Amino acid sequence: MKIPINLKAGSVDKEEKKEVIIGIDLGTTNSLVAYVDGTETKVIRDAAGSNALVPSILHFSEDGVVVGNVAREKLISAPERTIYSVKRLMGKSYADLESLKASVGYNVIDQDTEALVKVEIDGKYYTPTELSSEILKELKSRVEKHLKTKVNKAVITVPAYFNDAQRQATRDAGKLAGLEVLRIVNEPTAASLAYGIGLSKDDEQTIVVYDLGGGTFDISILQIQNGIFEVLATHGDTHLGGDDFDKVIIDYWLTQSNISSAELNQNKSLGQEYRTEAEKAKKAISTVGSYSTTISNQELHIDEQTFATLAKSLIDKTLNACKLAMKDAKLKNEDIDQVVLVGGSTRMPIVKTAVSDYFGQAANDSLDPDEVVAIGAAIQADILAGNRKDLLLIDITPLSMGIETVGGLMDVIISRNSKVPTRAGRQYTTSVDGQKNLKIAVYQGERDLIEHNRKLGEFILRDIPPMPAGIPKIEIKFILDADGILTVKATELRSNVETQMEIKSAYGISEEDMARMLIDSLQNAESDMKAKALLESINEANNIVMATDRFLEQNKDALSEEQVTQILALKAELQASTKGENKDSVEAAMQAINVYTEPLAHEALDRNIGKALKETKL
Repeated sequence: MKIPINLKAGSVDKEEKKEVIIGIDLGTTNSLVAYVDGTETKVIRDAAGSNALVPSILHFSEDGVVVGNVAREKLISAPERTIYSVKRLMGKSYADLESLKASVGYNVIDQDTEALVKVEIDGKYYTPTELSSEILKELKSRVEKHLKTKVNKAVITVPAYFNDAQRQATRDAGKLAGLEVLRIVNEPTAASLAYGIGLSKDDEQTIVVYDLGGGTFDISILQIQNGIFEVLATHGDTHLGGDDFDKVIIDYWLTQSNISSAELNQNKSLGQEYRTEAEKAKKAISTVGSYSTTISNQELHIDEQTFATLAKSLIDKTLNACKLAMKDAKLKNEDIDQVVLVGGSTRMPIVKTAVSDYFGQAANDSLDPDEVVAIGAAIQADILAGNRKDLLLIDITPLSMGIETVGGLMDVIISRNSKVPTRAGRQYTTSVDGQKNLKIAVYQGERDLIEHNRKLGEFILRDIPPMPAGIPKIEIKFILDADGILTVKATELRSNVETQMEIKSAYGISEEDMARMLIDSLQNAESDMKAKALLESINEANNIVMATDRFLEQNKDALSEEQVTQILALKAELQASTKGENKDSVEAAMQAINVYTEPLAHEALDRNIGKALKETKL
C-alpha cells in the first residue's frame, strides 16, 4: 500500500510521484547514506567526492551540535563534550555499560537503575535516541544537498541481534531527524542484497556474513530462498571491534612509556591522543607494515608481526563466535556457499586470512566493506519505492500498534511496515504494590502520546497474585495474522494467569485518514519526542521517590538525623521538579539524590550481608 504524502504542503497527493527513499547504515564508528539512481547504487560522498564515511561523532559547541569530521577533531581538545560510540548506548541501561563508562571522555549518567542510559553535557541530559538523530540529520542533509531536493523516507540498518527496544530507539531517532523509517533491516541482510544475493527468486544460498566494524562484531548465518532471508543463527560481541584492536596497540605503547591505564583515564585529552595515533598505526600496518610516532616526547613504534601477536586473542574471539553460530545453525563448513566480509576492520589482512582459513574458502570482499551495508539498504529502499517490478513485496502493517503505558505514552509492539503475518511481545511489570488487575489498552498510530492515536480496544488482566511493585512479569504479546486480525495476549509469567482479546478491525481506517496520521506524526515529531522524554523522566522520578521511601523505612535505625533530613530535602526537590515542564531539571534532581544515596545504599547492603553471615550457622 502506497500513500503519497506532500509533507511541505501537509496534504495527500492525488497522483503518486516517484520518490527517492534513502538507505542508511547507522554505524558505531562511521555512518553512510546511499540511494539508487535508475540501475546504479550511489553512496553519497563529501564535497570533495572522495570520502563517503561520516564519523558517528558529535561535538556540542557554544554554537550548537556538529557531526562528523569536525566533531572528531574535538576528541582530544574537548573529550567531555564530544560523543562517540552512540550505537553502543542504544536501548541499554546503566547496568549494561559498566565497561564503557571508564573508557569514554564524556559523562554517562549512572543512576544505579535499570532505566535507559543518558549522557549529560552542560546540565542537559540526552538520550542515545536524541544523539543518534543528530547523526541522521547530518546524513539527511548530505543527501539532500547532493540531490537538491527534500528526502523524507529511509531504510535504516541495525545488527541482527538488536532487540526490540534497540530497534524502536533507532526508529525514534529517524523520526526525530524528520525521516519516516519504512523498514529496519538487519545489516547482514543488507550486505547480502549488496552482493546481489537473494535478488533473484531462484537464488538459494546459505551464507556467512562476518561483520567486524569499529565497535561491534557480528557473525550471521543466513539462508536465502525465494527472496526470503532467514537468519539461522547470529553471534558476536557488542564490545569487540576496531576500537579494541586500537586498544591493544595503546596498551603496548603504555608499557613502553611506563604509563598506567588509570593515569590515561584521568587525563582524557592524552587518552584521546593515544587513541587517535593507535588508529593511524592500525591502518598503516595494514598497508605499509609498520608505524612510528611521538606522544608527550615519547617515541613509539609498532610493526606487523608485533601487532599480529597482540591481536591474535581478539581474532580468536571472533572465530570462536563463528564456531558457536555454526553449531547453533547445525551446519558444517561445506554447507556454506559464500563468506562475505563487512565492516572496515575486515580490511586488516590478518583478519581476512584468519576468516578464509577458518571456513576453508576465500572470503568475499569484492565490495568496499565500509559501504556494503549502506548499498544494501539503498537496494531495499529502492524495492520499497516500487522501482523493482521483478520482486514481490510481502504485505506489511500500515500503522504501528502498541499499548498505553504510564503517563499516557504509546509503547509500540508491532512497528509500522512490519511484515505480515508477524508476532511480537514485550515484558512489563506493575507500578503499585499489591496490584491485582492490569488494564491493557491497545492503540494504533504513529504519535508518542496515546491521545493522538486511535484506540482499538482494551481488556483487563485479572487476579495477578499480590506482589511488590516491579516483581510481577507480565508479557504482552501481539499476534497479527495475514488477514489483519490482531490477537493480544497478556500473561503474568510467575503465576501463568492469562487473558486475551481479538481485534478484527486492525486495518479499519481509510487511506486518507492513515495518510493524515503519518503526516501528523512527522510534523509533530520534535514536540512529541520532547513530551515523551518529559513523561519518561517523570515516571522514572516517581519510581525513585517510591524507592527512597522504602530505603528510609528499611534503614531508619542506621541513618543519622542529618542523613534523613538531607534525603528528604532531595526527595522534595525531585517531587517539585516533576510538577514543571523541564526534563533536564527532573534529570538533575534524580542525579542529585542518586549521588547522595548511592554510598548509603552500599553501606546498607554491607550491613545486611554482615548480619546474614552472623546469623548463618556452619
